[in-house]
Amino acid sequence: MDRAHLLNRRNVLGFGAAAAAALVVPGCSRGRSKEPAPGGPAKLATGNVGGVYSIYGAGLAKLVTEVTGVTMETITTQGSVQNLRMLDNGTADLAFSLSDSALDAFEGVEQFRTGKLRFTALARTYDNYVHVVVPTASDVFKIKDLAGKTVSVGPKLSGTKVVADRILDTAKVRNVTKVNLDLESAVKALAAKAENSKAKGGIDALIWSGGLPTTPIGALQDTIGFRLVDIGDVAETIALRRFGGYVLSSIPPSVYKLASSVPTLAIPNYLLARRGLSDSWAWWTLNTLFRRQADLITYHKEAGSLDARSAIATMPIPLHPAAERWYRTNHI
Repeated sequence: MDRAHLLNRRNVLGFGAAAAAALVVPGCSRGRSKEPAPGGPAKLATGNVGGVYSIYGAGLAKLVTEVTGVTMETITTQGSVQNLRMLDNGTADLAFSLSDSALDAFEGVEQFRTGKLRFTALARTYDNYVHVVVPTASDVFKIKDLAGKTVSVGPKLSGTKVVADRILDTAKVRNVTKVNLDLESAVKALAAKAENSKAKGGIDALIWSGGLPTTPIGALQDTIGFRLVDIGDVAETIALRRFGGYVLSSIPPSVYKLASSVPTLAIPNYLLARRGLSDSWAWWTLNTLFRRQADLITYHKEAGSLDARSAIATMPIPLHPAAERWYRTNHI
């Protein structure tokens, strides 16, 4: 059997046949796996319609359902903060979350001051990148230029809002009118004002945390055209202050047909599980994530970022016991 530590962005596209051969399905080839099928359906909290969480999650849920014969249902949400609360109250079994929001919840700080939340991790999946998006003709060229502007900072219970607020606060940008739009609404509002400065509900910029590419943002390049604002200086300050939640990075020009790469903040994404999630669901979800990785890439290419050597790096969030067992079994 091909081992998961061989899976990475460089070789996963050639892994399809091996993955199919290695896949073990509950109820089939029982001699090749002692892991039982899950005992009932599960719910996966994803994110905004059109966002990477939503697309990636839909693909994962379909593949896990196919592999196990037991339904995994996806739930559209505002994002990380809502997802973490759903895990804690048991209304979701699995969920995606940004690492900074997960860290806040685990430590009981910021928007989670009412109490520490407890959950476990299955994997670090891919990194989000902060997008500060303005129309091509905008007079905003640096983060401080957002002063006096109307800016979408993401839904109220999203991880985007968490990082957007930190960026604006760290940069000491004042007099910003913040609105809490989902991704598709923010893209429409940005385009509306770019086309008509007096458009009702229009915005001057949007801040979004998403994988590469985030499709609704990319589509703007073929309509109004857009630029990404360089936030390198403030990103460095935040990364140094909040160790473990952020990584300095940049968005390559090829992703969105940009003139050059744009320095920004990257945020790891975790696939998390509620307390008490059965070993069967945790094991089969993780197994499918890796063994059907080539198929998952057809839903969103960020699935190619999954690498078992970095997937276990979810500290301080502990791995689910079945996830630990899966990684040990596969010699990670």
